[in-house]
Amino acid sequence: QVQLVESGGGLVQAGGSLRLSCAASVRTFSTYAIGWFRPAPGKEREFVAAVSWSGGSTSYADSVKGRFTISRDNAKNTVYLQMNSLKPEDTAVYYCAGRPQRAGMRWPSAREYDYWGQGTQVTVSS
Repeated sequence: QVQLVESGGGLVQAGGSLRLSCAASVRTFSTYAIGWFRPAPGKEREFVAAVSWSGGSTSYADSVKGRFTISRDNAKNTVYLQMNSLKPEDTAVYYCAGRPQRAGMRWPSAREYDYWGQGTQVTVSS
């Protein structure tokens, strides 16, 4: 069974930084696309960022582009989300999600992902 475990959340002041981690318990992790999502009003889950199986391709929501960086270390079965210049509106529970990458996969769609973590809380104070 695939398990994804997020960590690294916390309380930070506006303008600060956090690095989230998503650790996976699957041998074939290096074939997985991984995305980060957070809840948003009126949306199932709002896309934040995603990375391809190799790390060679990434995608970001416009709201975080230039501030957040997604990366992965397949030797450690871990994906990271470096969050800089945090804003109060970034406050949310952040979830990582994954599935074996397939051609034509729509990374921003939460429905594309088969496995989800429990989430880690990020709180940005003003």
